[in-house]
Amino acid sequence: MSDAAIRRAAWILLAILPLIVGWASLGYGPSGWIAPDPWVLLGIDAPSTASEIVMLELRLPRTLIAMMIGAVLGACGAALQGLTRNPLAEPSTLGASSTAALGAVTAIYFGHAGVLDGPAPAAAGLAGAAIGLALVLALGRGGGLSLILAGVGVGALATAFVSLALTFAPSPYATLEMVDWLIGSVADRTLADAGLLAPFAALSLLLLTGCGAGLDALGLGERTARSMGVRLGRLRLQVVAATAIGVGSATAVAGGIGFVGLIVPHALRPFVGHRPGRLVPASMAGGAVLLPLADLAGRLIGDGTEIRVGVATALIGAPVFLHILLTRARAERGTW
Repeated sequence: MSDAAIRRAAWILLAILPLIVGWASLGYGPSGWIAPDPWVLLGIDAPSTASEIVMLELRLPRTLIAMMIGAVLGACGAALQGLTRNPLAEPSTLGASSTAALGAVTAIYFGHAGVLDGPAPAAAGLAGAAIGLALVLALGRGGGLSLILAGVGVGALATAFVSLALTFAPSPYATLEMVDWLIGSVADRTLADAGLLAPFAALSLLLLTGCGAGLDALGLGERTARSMGVRLGRLRLQVVAATAIGVGSATAVAGGIGFVGLIVPHALRPFVGHRPGRLVPASMAGGAVLLPLADLAGRLIGDGTEIRVGVATALIGAPVFLHILLTRARAERGTW
């Protein structure tokens, strides 16, 4: 099969798979299969049975939130890898997830007991992600490895402050709530939570989609990109702002979910190519498949005890991260 045919087949699958996975996520759960009723889902008919209420009140919000967060994290990972020209770059390795978590935990610590209690945790998450990414970009000017090391350092510092907040939490209930939220989950969310996330996710994806041409040019080198009229400062600011908005809001709503931005672009690159202009929208669709699928798997294979989606993505993503790291290290040493 030619490269063009593979690429065409990949795009067709990426257009179809989110719909299939979303439908399965709505239908399957601990209480078994519930056939999704489109009229109830669209609000045309009111739910008339307990099964329809479960689907509308429990499964629809978590499916929508998982798809939006997956799309944001996948696209952010692809854009950051294009910006830094490093396949290890993604929101969690660059510390954005940890600093967003620190911002939201700080808001909870100072009185916003519910994670979704108004806009304060979301705003604090956005601010945390923006400050963290700005620090990483300022400290990691030496190149790809410097950027990753800066991200690890900033992320570790943010994690230490989160631990400090947990240690001095005002009550055991607050500690339990912070720990429960930090694991990362889309369970027990409502349509209001999905509504809170939607505008931030849409803005983040819109900004990232607009970076494609600039990131493609940057792949040819900074000098070439400048000669093609790309304003690199503006491009960096756009990617950082989009990542801060997307990751901050996602972390504020669902807690810490890592590695999606690493797994998805890495898995799709052989099928859609290395150009960020293609990889960003492809990773958007890929993330909208991976996260609901991980959440669905956590619901079904836990045998009554749900595996949080943040745990599921970490179990998949950590080996992928180590594989990429070892492959690059061997390549740099010239052992193959």
